[in-house]
Amino acid sequence: MELKRVVVTGLGALTPIGNTKEEYWEGLISGKSGAAPITYYDTEKFKTKFACELKNFNATDFIDRKLASRMDKFTQYAMVAADEAIADAKLDLDSINKLRVGVIWGAGIGGLETFQEEVLNFAKGDGTPRFNPFFIPKMIADIAPGNISIKYGFMGPNYTTVSACASSANAMFDALNSIRLGHCDVVVTGGSEAAVTIAGMGGFNAMHALSTRNESPETASRPFDGTRDGFVLGEGAGALVLEEYEYAKARGAKIYAEFVGGGLSSDAYHMTAPHPEGKGVVVVMKNCLENAGLKPEDVDHINTHGTSTPLGDVAELKAISEVFGNHAKKININSTKSMTGHLLGAAGAIEAISVIMAMEHGIVPPTINHTTADENIDPELNLTLNKAQKRNIKVGMSNTFGFGGHNACVLFKKLD
Repeated sequence: MELKRVVVTGLGALTPIGNTKEEYWEGLISGKSGAAPITYYDTEKFKTKFACELKNFNATDFIDRKLASRMDKFTQYAMVAADEAIADAKLDLDSINKLRVGVIWGAGIGGLETFQEEVLNFAKGDGTPRFNPFFIPKMIADIAPGNISIKYGFMGPNYTTVSACASSANAMFDALNSIRLGHCDVVVTGGSEAAVTIAGMGGFNAMHALSTRNESPETASRPFDGTRDGFVLGEGAGALVLEEYEYAKARGAKIYAEFVGGGLSSDAYHMTAPHPEGKGVVVVMKNCLENAGLKPEDVDHINTHGTSTPLGDVAELKAISEVFGNHAKKININSTKSMTGHLLGAAGAIEAISVIMAMEHGIVPPTINHTTADENIDPELNLTLNKAQKRNIKVGMSNTFGFGGHNACVLFKKLD
């Protein structure tokens, strides 16, 4: 069976450095940090007092107030990003065959704030189980694509992938294969997350996973830097509209890039720590290249997982050096988490969008906040430090990894 070609025709982004794809892109290339003191709750007793929150965002500017009240933030974010991507793709919603349009989404946690609020409200009461009737449908991780499909009447495959921080990259790979195999003409894919809550921050602090650079939040996310001390939590959503190539071409769609392949693997090593030699990361990048029918020397740019953790950054760069050999030194490597923070289940989507827009504009966003070399990192690697770099990108890769050892990798290519 000959696999169908898949292209990207729509993008939508809601991030801590911009509430549209264009604002997001401007934030990326200007090296803007989205980190600031948390405004959602009192942080006095928390070890980490900052995060990458959305700025100037009000869900009811986009969603009917009554409907918004029945959605957790992660679903609200998904709706807004998906709306932008669908509008960007200029789909004719009156003539499209909605039986062949799917929504495949990623979320690592789902409705954490909803769960937190309902349980805390119960704990304050007299033991009588008075729960909001929308508690469960607001909380469950699969509800975001459900709401997108309900709004637009898309009746193709509809589900959420959950693989921690690899979730939306997993979703994109599933979406790619749904079109490749002929099951769909169009898939709306991506991911969303809204974990900047007392439970989210408290839980990650208990694991010693977060930076505690409270005196300088904007410099706290510093991937590859010798003084990094953990990741910075972010929130938001990214959405992509994927289409079968001939279908997109026939309707005259703008094509951003071809989605040429993806890969999955497991570290099979530890619940939360990466394999120190990046063995699972080596496997996932090799799988991705093989799936795309490309060679290591074809890759021009890699947006790394690069969370700013002491172990993870080193392991990933070791894996890149192993897979790409001497060519690794010719690749523009970066970590946009230095600006957005870590959006958990939404990370893969917004970072894929960064790769696609870097390809479109011929410029690689920087890895900001780098001041101190790490002796465990090869100094000959081009980590695109502190300033965006012009680069003609024909092939771009995005890596995303998650607790549990989940690894996902996606590859995009300029359309021939």
